[in-house]
Amino acid sequence: MLSIESYVEAFFLKHASRNILIAYSGGVDSQVILHCLASLKNKNRLKARLRVCHVDHGLSDNSVQWQQFAKEQCHKLNIPLDIVCVNVKIQAQKSLEALARDARYSALKSIASVGDLIVTGHHSDDQVETFLLALKRGAGLKGLSAMQKEMQLGQQLLVRPLLNFSRADIEHYAKEHQLTWVEDESNVDERFDRNFLRHQILPKLSERWPSINSTIARSAEHCFEAQQLLDELAQQDLAKSQISQNVLNTSVLLSLTLPRFNNMLRYFLSQHNILMPSSQQLHQVHLQLSAENDKSPMVQLASCCFRRFKGELHLTHIFQDISLWHDTVNLTDVAKNEILVLPDKLGTLSFSIRNQDEDPKAYWQANVRAPKTGQIVSVSFSHQNPKCLPEYRQHSRSLKKVLQELAMPPWLRKRTPFIFYDDDLVAVMGQFICKQYLVDDTPEELVIVWEG
Repeated sequence: MLSIESYVEAFFLKHASRNILIAYSGGVDSQVILHCLASLKNKNRLKARLRVCHVDHGLSDNSVQWQQFAKEQCHKLNIPLDIVCVNVKIQAQKSLEALARDARYSALKSIASVGDLIVTGHHSDDQVETFLLALKRGAGLKGLSAMQKEMQLGQQLLVRPLLNFSRADIEHYAKEHQLTWVEDESNVDERFDRNFLRHQILPKLSERWPSINSTIARSAEHCFEAQQLLDELAQQDLAKSQISQNVLNTSVLLSLTLPRFNNMLRYFLSQHNILMPSSQQLHQVHLQLSAENDKSPMVQLASCCFRRFKGELHLTHIFQDISLWHDTVNLTDVAKNEILVLPDKLGTLSFSIRNQDEDPKAYWQANVRAPKTGQIVSVSFSHQNPKCLPEYRQHSRSLKKVLQELAMPPWLRKRTPFIFYDDDLVAVMGQFICKQYLVDDTPEELVIVWEG
C-alpha cells in the first residue's frame, strides 16, 4: 500500500488545475492532511494554491483556543487561513452533528472559489461509522453508499483523499512527523451515536474481524454502484413524466410499478434539494394519484407539498392561509409609485397613474381605467363571488366559474391578487381585466405591476 504522502500526491494529479481549500478543525485528521499537502507543496510536487478554512461552530468552550491553534499552524506553514464563525441552531428531528455538518459545509462553500477542491480528512473508520449509522436509520442504497472520495458540493468539488486509510494509519503519520493536534472533548461523549460506535462497537468488530473496515467500504461501494443504476432509471422515468420543472403527469406515474414510482419521486425531490420523504409519505402520494373523493388532494412533506389537479401532480411550497389579508392603496400623490408587499413571498404590486402614451414596463401588468375621485383601491386574496365580465368574454359570469374556466388550480385561486375599486372587481392579476375597466379615451390610466 502506498504511503499517505504518495497516495495524496497521486490523488491530486488529476486535479492539477484546481486550487485547494482545506477544511481544518485542528484534530489529527485535518492536521495530517494539512501537513501532507503543505509538504508536497514545499517539495514542488503539488502545483495548486493552498488555503485553509477553520469553522468555529460555537459549541465548545475551547473554540477560542482552537482558533489560535489554527492560526499558529497556518502561520508556521505560511498558508492563508480563513476563520468562519457559524451559529448552529437546534432543530426538531435533526441531530446536532448533522446541523453542525450542514453549517460547516455552508461556511466552506461561502469562502471557496468556483471550481475549488474542498478537502476533508475523513478516513476509513469514519466511513464505517457513517455506514453503520445509515444502517441504524434504515437508510436505502443512497445512505448506505456512505461517503464518496469525490462529490459535487455546489460549485466546488468535495474530496476525501484519506478515505482509504484508517485512523491508526493517520495517527502513525502524525507521530512519525511529530505533529501536535487538538482533541475535541465532545469526541468522548457517548451520548452521540457516532462516539458510541467508535468507542464501544467498532473495537469489538475489528477484534473479531480485522478486515471489517475494508469489507464495509466494499459494501458501501456496491451500494453506490446500485444507486447509480437506480438514478439512471429514475432519469428515464422522469423524462417521460415531467411536464415542467415542478409538475408531473399522473397517468405516466400510475403506469410505473410502485418501486419505480418511489425511486423516481425520490430522485425528483433530490433534484429540488428536498429532504427525503418517508415510505409512508410516498405511499400516501401514490394513493392520492387515483383518489376519486377529492378533486385536488394534497400530501404535505417536511418542507413542501404534492398537490394533484387535472391529471397533474404539482410540487409546491407549504402555503400560509392569506384569505384574510387585505390592503388599500394610497393614490393621492399621482407622481408617486405606490408599492404593496404581498404576503407569503408572493412579491410586490406597484401602482402608478400615468399618461397612456408612456412606454409600458416589461413585467406582467394590468393597465386599467384610473379610479374616480373618492374611489378606494384595494387588494385582496378573497372575494364574495361577484359577477364579472372578463375582457375576452361576451357575457358575465360568477368569478368562481370564470376561474374554473381558466383551469386555475384551487391553491392558485387563493394566491392570486384581486383588485377592487370600492366593492367592484377591476382585475384578477395574471389573468384578466374586467371589460368595464379597460382603458378608454380618458387621458390617465392606472398601471398595476405584479413582480414575483
